[in-house]
Amino acid sequence: MDDDVRAAPLPPAPVTDDEDTGGYWQAAAEGRLVVRTCVSCGGVLHLPKPYCHHCGSWDTSWREARSTGTLYSWTVVHHQIHAAFPTPYTVVLVELDDPPGVRLIGHLESTPELHEGMAMQVRFHEVVPGATIPDWEVAP
Repeated sequence: MDDDVRAAPLPPAPVTDDEDTGGYWQAAAEGRLVVRTCVSCGGVLHLPKPYCHHCGSWDTSWREARSTGTLYSWTVVHHQIHAAFPTPYTVVLVELDDPPGVRLIGHLESTPELHEGMAMQVRFHEVVPGATIPDWEVAP
């Protein structure tokens, strides 16, 4: 391989076949955002678990979540920790519109102008073949 031609570094990929979180990654590959919920009491299980910490039931399932949210917090990263993420970039914490109380992390390139409560929407991108992640962007 020519030293001047280097492949772009691949970002870390999620473990898509994990028993507790596999349904989340499968839905993301289909362009859907889901959260794990308890069938018995309706409680949201975030972070995903096979049992309900509200009522103790093991009857759980994945339910569609709204693909919109509001910007809860963010930080700008200036120190590069992985070659696939050139700096600066912004890590965002987005609170979903539905179900309430669920917050997901995302990545924005560069340092866009942001403010708390800003409308965000999910976007899906395949980080490596077979692994798609939900990420966020500022809503139009």
